[in-house]
Amino acid sequence: MPEETAVYTHGHHESVLRSHFPHSLKGMGGAPMRTAANSAGYLLPWLRPGMTLLDVGCGPGTITADLAQLVAPGRVTAVDHSADILTAARAVAAERGLDQVEFRQADVHVLDFPDDTFDVVHAHQVLQHVGDPVQALREMRRVCRPGGTIAVRESDYAAMTWYPRLPALDTWQELYGRVARANGGEPDAGRRLLAWARAAGCTEIAASSATWCFATPEDRAWWSGLWADRTVGSDYARIAVDGGHTTADELARIAGAWRTWGAHPDGWFSVLHGEIRCRA
Repeated sequence: MPEETAVYTHGHHESVLRSHFPHSLKGMGGAPMRTAANSAGYLLPWLRPGMTLLDVGCGPGTITADLAQLVAPGRVTAVDHSADILTAARAVAAERGLDQVEFRQADVHVLDFPDDTFDVVHAHQVLQHVGDPVQALREMRRVCRPGGTIAVRESDYAAMTWYPRLPALDTWQELYGRVARANGGEPDAGRRLLAWARAAGCTEIAASSATWCFATPEDRAWWSGLWADRTVGSDYARIAVDGGHTTADELARIAGAWRTWGAHPDGWFSVLHGEIRCRA
């Protein structure tokens, strides 16, 4: 079976983790941005206490913790390709007193679990970063018990839209897509989920979509600030420059455009997500 071949475009710079938390991870201040309510709402009606759940690509674990509370006393296993980010995820679970969550390092292409292990297998913003999303879904299907639920949600970068239109943000959108594909990923994963799930042999597929919208002064400041910092300071910035896709000067212009947009009183930004919920 293939193993991980893609590079995680964002890395785990503070500006990336900020997309899960409104404030710095220091002291775990603030309520998490990514919650089960705003990132897995399409799945929540199908969760029940006592279910076993696998959270694939858990990142810093804010969604994992919410899911664990919803299926308690059921066991939750959370996996991520990065051992370092699992440290942050364990801290979130510990802060909430969740002792039924196990964290493990894993590659979604070759999950180290027996067939038919979990009632629910969930992934959020993961398949856009992997080398073979169909194989990843096959593995998620394999470890899900017959009749269980596989739930996946992915953003779609080409479908993101905003106002006012700033030329440098148009450049950002095109550049991000180019860099992500050069890393082996697919940034427009949201629109492909149904096709990938069908190719993986999933059945009873319910496809849907949902959005995040950033339009208040606080939301604009948060969203524009994390993307401005990510554009010049994260692994994405290094990969973009080292790969010959752009220059540091251009990235600085893009970061400035993010801050200009964030300060605009009419600023509005929408992130489209594709979703699938299917049977194993």
